[in-house]
Amino acid sequence: MLEQLKSSPIVPVFFHSDLEYARQIIQACHNGGLRFFEFTNRGKEAFEVFGALKKHALAHCPGLSLGIGTIYTAADAERFLASGADFVVQPVTTEAVAAVCKAHGKPWIPGAMTLNEIWSAWQMGATAVKVFPGNLVGPDYIRALRGPMPGVPLMVTGGVEPTAASIGEWLGAGVQAVGIGSQLFKGDFSGDFPALARHISGLLEGLGLPPASN
Repeated sequence: MLEQLKSSPIVPVFFHSDLEYARQIIQACHNGGLRFFEFTNRGKEAFEVFGALKKHALAHCPGLSLGIGTIYTAADAERFLASGADFVVQPVTTEAVAAVCKAHGKPWIPGAMTLNEIWSAWQMGATAVKVFPGNLVGPDYIRALRGPMPGVPLMVTGGVEPTAASIGEWLGAGVQAVGIGSQLFKGDFSGDFPALARHISGLLEGLGLPPASN
């Protein structure tokens, strides 16, 4: 997963209760060249919609890793992994979810902020650690912690703008990936999904990353 993130370091963080809209979003992100997508467990429809999105991704989005975010309990981790989640993201760090991901051999990305929290998550078996909320710490924080902690893979979420300049600054500070939420889907595309795909493709091009093959 970490090797794949080098070529596709932008991870959309998204939830919508309308399946068709969510399907169009995922397809546009894939068409634009992204190969990771975090669907968040933030509504009563999340499980049903996720299962349908996984089927769509398998049929129409080759190479896409579809993960589940906002997971707090082992039970939720179990049921979403059973539904096909390729990785699990947490806003916090819990041993119970770590154990479930380890048992299933799936990447686990827990949330943390301080050096103690990041190190503890890494020692518990995290594939990468999500620094959240990024807008409260900024890229300088990443640069500072890279001194004593150069080897822990990091993903930052929160405070990342959907521009090559913003994403490039975070990557340059030392994270392996950035998670971008609603900011990525706002703007002029207004349901014009091909325009969203072009915007994403432009972001990757602006970062000097080769387009992903479909």
